[in-house]
Amino acid sequence: MKFRTEVKIKDSEKKIEIEDRIFSIGSCFATEISELLETGQIQTLNNPFGTIFNPYSINFALKKIHDADFYTEENLVGYDNQVISLDHHSSFDSRFSHKTLEKINSKIEEANLFLQETSWILITYGTSFIYEFLPKKKLVANCHKIPGKYFEKRLLTHQEIVDSIRETIENLNDICKKDVQILFTVSPVRHTKDGMVENNLSKSKLISAIHEVLPPFENCHYLPVYEVLMDDLRDYRFYKEDLIHPNSQAVQYIWEKFGNAYFSDATMDFVEENFRIMKALEHQPNDESDPKYQEFCEHLKGRMKLQQAQVKFPIFQKITD
Repeated sequence: MKFRTEVKIKDSEKKIEIEDRIFSIGSCFATEISELLETGQIQTLNNPFGTIFNPYSINFALKKIHDADFYTEENLVGYDNQVISLDHHSSFDSRFSHKTLEKINSKIEEANLFLQETSWILITYGTSFIYEFLPKKKLVANCHKIPGKYFEKRLLTHQEIVDSIRETIENLNDICKKDVQILFTVSPVRHTKDGMVENNLSKSKLISAIHEVLPPFENCHYLPVYEVLMDDLRDYRFYKEDLIHPNSQAVQYIWEKFGNAYFSDATMDFVEENFRIMKALEHQPNDESDPKYQEFCEHLKGRMKLQQAQVKFPIFQKITD
């Protein structure tokens, strides 16, 4: 007897290799996967505009990165003693325009250079809803807690979503390596503040548009993260206490499915050993001068050295610095 409907991720013909770079952008789920990749010491860059949820804003961000189109003071607004970009997450806010611009433009430059050497892209859409900032008649990625009277909320049209996805693919194919692989996902996080019916409508528009756009592009693939959580892990024990976000067990389950489908054998071994090393590094001894602990540290350094010998880029930097 079967007590669950397992959703399988199709095995990829092209595999993620140890030296590959992975760029991710989109909702908080993209960040969770990027953090796991970083723990595994894979070269990754995540969300250079901060967390973004809708296809229009993600495409806008990628176009700015593609064009190396830097921001100026005209692109910013002031609110509550902060200088803000409505295209960015609030982590870019500051009290001075030059500091906000420095944060924004340094990330655009970093992302532009990273994308030119990137082999894999992970894009996670969260919602079809978008806000228009009425004073500037501008569609925005983040409202920064500015009063709602200055915004108008609406669903992106099907054509707006389709056009955004298609332009995103074209820009990425232009700036990235010729054989870049682009993975599209829909976040399993429910946007309950929109309403449950509205959330389902929003997600369905995303899924429909992705499946309409992708077929002509051989390097573009749909990763069924949404379906894994909704149909495979169909139980609230796989959610955090808010009953909205997937818990660590669910994320780990999706991560393992993703790795089994996309990692080469060498990459899988590399990542798993790095995870074990990172876990070992969490050990806190009662006595650092204990000979057994010193022996443990030397052995761990040897394992890290063997891992470093496999790649040309530095790993475990945050640990060894």
